[in-house]
Order: sequence, then C-alpha cells, then structure tokens
Amino acid sequence: MVVSNPVVDEIHIQATAATSGSSFYLAMRILPARQRDAMYQVYAFCRAVDDIADSALPRAERHAQLERWRAGIDACYAGAPPAALRALAQHIQTFRLQRDDFHAMIDGMAMDAAADLCAPDEATLDLYCDRVASAAGRLSVRIFGMSDAAGHALSHHLGRALQLTNILRDIDEDAAIQRCYLPRELLEREGIALGSPAAMAAHPALPGVCAVLVERARQHFAHAARLMDAAPRYQVRAPRIMSGVYRCLLERTVQRGFTFPRAKIRKPHVRLMWIVARYAFF
Repeated sequence: MVVSNPVVDEIHIQATAATSGSSFYLAMRILPARQRDAMYQVYAFCRAVDDIADSALPRAERHAQLERWRAGIDACYAGAPPAALRALAQHIQTFRLQRDDFHAMIDGMAMDAAADLCAPDEATLDLYCDRVASAAGRLSVRIFGMSDAAGHALSHHLGRALQLTNILRDIDEDAAIQRCYLPRELLEREGIALGSPAAMAAHPALPGVCAVLVERARQHFAHAARLMDAAPRYQVRAPRIMSGVYRCLLERTVQRGFTFPRAKIRKPHVRLMWIVARYAFF
C-alpha cells in the first residue's frame, strides 16, 4: 500500500495556489470544466517538481523529493495514488496520460537538481527542453483531444519555442543562481570562454549567441502555428494563447536586446488580455 507523502501533499497545495497568477491560468480558464481541471492538476505537478529543482535544499534532498514524486506518479498508475494525487489519477485515466511524460518532466528537473546546468552542449540542451517543456505539452495535447501524431509534433515545436523564449528572457536571472542554458557550441563560436555564468552573461559577444536562439525559437513558433492551423479550432485554443503570449515575450526580449546590462522583461498585460480574448471568443 502506498502511504500519502506529506512532502508531495504540501508542495501540491502550494503549486495549486500559485496557478492563478500565471499566464498559463489565462490560457486554461477558457477550457471546458473537465479539461480545465485536468490541466490545473498537470500544472500543479509541473510547478511542484520545478519548485524542488529550483529550491535551496541540499542536492541530495532535492533528488529524494523528486523521487518521491516519481513514486507518487507510479502509485497513480498502480491504482493507489497518494491523497493529494487522487484528482490527477482520475484525469490520468480519463485522458490516457502517459507515465513516460510525467517521468520525463521529473528527469528534466533532476538535471537542474543534480548540478547547475552551465553551457550544456546542443544535444543536452535539446534533451532538457524536451523534458521540461515538450513533455508537459505531450500531457496537455491529450487533454485537448489532439491525435498522437499532431499532438506530439505540436508539443515538440511549441515546447521548444517556449523554453528557448524563457532561456533568452532569463539570462541574468539564471546567471544569478549559477546557471547558463546557452549551448557551448554557440558560445565557443562567438569566442566566449566557458566560465562563470555571470561572466558569460556579461560578454560583449553574447548577442551573437542569442540571435541564433531567437531564430531557432521563431522557427519552432512557425512550425507550431502551421500545425495549429491544420487542427480543429477547439483543440488548439489554449495552445494558441500560450503561443501568442510567448511570441509577444520573445519579441519584447529582442526589442530589449542582449547587450549587458539588460532590463528585466515585464509582461504586457493589456496585450496578453487581447491575445486571450482573440482566441477565446473569435
């Protein structure tokens, strides 16, 4: 018998309470009730494991907490979920959510928990993006009702577009916690020596690295847009909102520029509400 885990319970509650303050919340509130609740439960899981990875706990404790979450997810599939995951377990059954996608998300957070990622190679960066972003997309598209082929393709491209946008927007915030997600091949090509995240973030050649990632993100957004154009409208209203929000953030980041020092990017709330209204009602 699986016993309810107080660590999982507490983090789950905190994650759920935080949902209403996010752009995710704006996108998901337009969904029918059953899909909306399923997405909130998935979001709570994603937020919880992300909070563990970003916490100040000793790395061994972060690893242990992530493994407790893995055990909790496994318990859902065994028919004996912890109390805090009973609602998620019901949605797992209803929408046939895949255990591998939950595990991939945990694996992605474990990459951050095990060591501060600093200038990963291209393959590692792509794996990280797949785990922390596209895996969540694969869970989501099942809830939206997309076919596996179209849903996986959309998750691949939109997940990477969103994560690259986050990386480009948060260079300084990441450097402050000793992380740098910019790929080492691009850094080396621009003559930026691999060193401390702060030193790399302040290098005058950094805009050359960022320009490549901006174009890469735009290409992923374009691929995602074509996939959403080909899908039934009701299946892609929420991902269209997420895409619209993050494309706006990407362009704001580009307008700010990548030369050090950089201003913090703030969400354009009026623009975001227009994006939500556009895809929710028209």
